[in-house]
Amino acid sequence: MRKRFAVLWLSLWPLAWAGTTSADTTWMSVLLGGRKIGHLEIQHQRSGGVVTTTQNLVIELNRNGNGVPLGVLTRSVEDASGQPLAFYSRSTLSHTESSVDGRRQPDGSFIVTTSVGGATRRTVLAWPAGAVLSEGQRLMLRQAAAHPGQRYTMSMFDPASQTVAHVDMQVLGKERVALPDGPEVLDHQRQVLHTARGEQEMDLWLDDEGVARKGALRMLGQELDMLACSQPCAVAPTQGVDMFRAAMVEAPRLLPVYLRGGFLRYRIRMADGDAPPAIDTDEQRVTRLGRGDWLIDVGNAQSGGEPPPSAQDTQPNDWVQSDALEIRDLAAKVAGSAQGDLQKMRRLRGFVSGYIVQHGLDVGYASALEVLHTRQGDCTEYAVLLAAMARAQGIPTRVVSGMVYADRYGGTSRVFVPHAWVQSWINGRWQSFDAALRRFDSGHIALDAGDGDPWHFFNAANLFGQMRIEEITPTTELAGNLPPPSS
Repeated sequence: MRKRFAVLWLSLWPLAWAGTTSADTTWMSVLLGGRKIGHLEIQHQRSGGVVTTTQNLVIELNRNGNGVPLGVLTRSVEDASGQPLAFYSRSTLSHTESSVDGRRQPDGSFIVTTSVGGATRRTVLAWPAGAVLSEGQRLMLRQAAAHPGQRYTMSMFDPASQTVAHVDMQVLGKERVALPDGPEVLDHQRQVLHTARGEQEMDLWLDDEGVARKGALRMLGQELDMLACSQPCAVAPTQGVDMFRAAMVEAPRLLPVYLRGGFLRYRIRMADGDAPPAIDTDEQRVTRLGRGDWLIDVGNAQSGGEPPPSAQDTQPNDWVQSDALEIRDLAAKVAGSAQGDLQKMRRLRGFVSGYIVQHGLDVGYASALEVLHTRQGDCTEYAVLLAAMARAQGIPTRVVSGMVYADRYGGTSRVFVPHAWVQSWINGRWQSFDAALRRFDSGHIALDAGDGDPWHFFNAANLFGQMRIEEITPTTELAGNLPPPSS
């Protein structure tokens, strides 16, 4: 099971916290639901027309009594007009570290070196038109602040995921804002990011230089605040927020194994917006009822629920290293003389289920090669290793982020908890395989699917705080189309 949801906002908004126009350091305290979970340190330097902004975010969460440190360091190098020259990101999820280093070339492209678990890849990136890093964002924020009521669009480049967030901005005007070291009069601007899951908002309060002094957004149904303050205030001890408990969704009834082996219909209420709470798959149908109510049917395992495989579903990447010799050799050995992809997947799933022998809650997010070497992790480690071995055998495979039913977890009964498994393209449709739990059933609800990169989970992470399961109805409809329990 997963704690990645804790860093949703690290991927989407880390660069909105621009530094100042002189060489200095700004500190911010990070709170969730009014409780302190970490701090942000921003260093801003200008030398010879080159502006370097370094942001170091450190938070600590509590996972059933275990402290889980999480951190993201980003560095952007730009000229005085905000044109990008280089970028760097280092993400630390407990014991697991990944980094991205991009350097501009004479032709305007960037050579990007990515390192995950000691495995390094180098690619060429064509800089997205109009995308800006930290200093470019600060300049746009400062310019817009002089025009209350103005609406504009900002294209924010995130070094960690190497993606661009196109954000709608609105200038709301000056407000008096309470901060830990005293009130300040600041310019209020609002960011709105449009996703397949609806709108995600973040409010910023800026000083006259376009420097964010406060930020606020919703995460897991709670308010997440970042507040400028003194260094002692920012680095004060955290308060032990249990993020995993916050992500649990209560089940309205007990779901014994025999019911989960059949067809289930979920009636779900979404608190914010009217975007779909889950995705359509070959095993799951999502139906809009209106006014935030949805039906999710799980068990209708027929082709046509989602598109067939794309090239991305077969290719290696930084987290699913299916081209690594160790993984290719192991997958070939495990698959052996299996006839057909279904038999291969059953063998691979069975192997991975028994391969991870240390089920730690503090691994963070490991790549397939790391799991191969350490043999430890939780559900996402099972998923990325199984995905890598399946792709090494030429079987298109995706990593699914969602939630799964548990009779009891973390001292709580009858809950759905964050979970990950894989889908593989078998006999003309996508079929699920859960190596962590050894079987897939209709107690699984798929929220998103991707290539194994942890940032994919952020598309679904905020749903846990918005979702309430009103009713679960077992039925015999289409039950015969469920995949066999052995999968």
